Amino acid sequence: MSTIKDIARLSGYSIGTVSRVINHHKDVSEEARKKILQVIEETGFQPNSNAKFLKQTTSSAITILVKGTKNFFLETILEDIQELLKNHGEPVSVTFLDEFSNEIEAAVQICTERKPKGLIFLGANPEYIRKSFGSITVPAVLVTGSAADLGFENLSSFCTDDFRASHDAVKCLLDAGHTKIGIVGGSREAIHGTVGTDRFSGAVEALKEKGIVFDYDRYFEPGRFSSEDGYKAALKLLKRQPDITAIFALSDTIAIGVMRAVKDLGLSVPQDVSLIGFDGIEYTRYSVPRLASVDQSAKTLARKSVEDLLLRISYSREAVHETIPYKVIEAESIKKLK
Repeated sequence: MSTIKDIARLSGYSIGTVSRVINHHKDVSEEARKKILQVIEETGFQPNSNAKFLKQTTSSAITILVKGTKNFFLETILEDIQELLKNHGEPVSVTFLDEFSNEIEAAVQICTERKPKGLIFLGANPEYIRKSFGSITVPAVLVTGSAADLGFENLSSFCTDDFRASHDAVKCLLDAGHTKIGIVGGSREAIHGTVGTDRFSGAVEALKEKGIVFDYDRYFEPGRFSSEDGYKAALKLLKRQPDITAIFALSDTIAIGVMRAVKDLGLSVPQDVSLIGFDGIEYTRYSVPRLASVDQSAKTLARKSVEDLLLRISYSREAVHETIPYKVIEAESIKKLK
């Protein structure tokens, strides 16, 4: 039996365009409409009637829940997702949450009050999902975190391998000769079940492979995923442990604050303190010095998440869990000691 993906492939148009034709949206060129309808007729494609009925009888907006109010990377993905949904003619509602909030409790309340046709989670705690997501029945996507092991049929996920990427980021510092490496970001109390957990664990694993036992109390300073907290954390860390020659910031947003803290202490990046972040936000290409970072594609995460959600809103399809490739960008913020 043909699927909407088959129709898209055979017609040469995107899944979103095919969906708009099937659901009689007007914002499709006549050429595209004719080609897609021709392929549908030739393949005998039949949309899922139950899913299509649900789509036709609800006009509630897709809701995006953003966990963190000062995370530049999530803001970048949010902009891309909003633009994609706008191009598909889908109304969007955005809810911002504190990064320590329970996003699933918020989503359950939103489903009760607003009845959204779908949910997108930008950042989420897998433990909250595991405990409470079962009461959510609409199609949903988790972005920047994996739900592969959680077993929910209506929840897809798209993310980077945070553990491996952080491991490789710290390995860059180690390869440059640094052994006194600090880590900034995340929370000691909430370290389990978050993106910060995997990034922290990957960094510690890289040190372990080099024979370095990480001293949590001396070389780690917690903080929210914000430049302000990155600044405050770096000040505390460097004053407490002045032998540090390099810092791994758990996000580029945090790294921006670390850069300013290093400067305000009368030091410089990378001459006194080398620095690498995580996310690959646009700022890293223009900072002075250019910030080394783990580049994970916001556009790819946004595109795959939107295509998957729109597909599952309209048609029967199993949840998808995909890991997006990353690249460690070595830049001017790392000084080689050897």
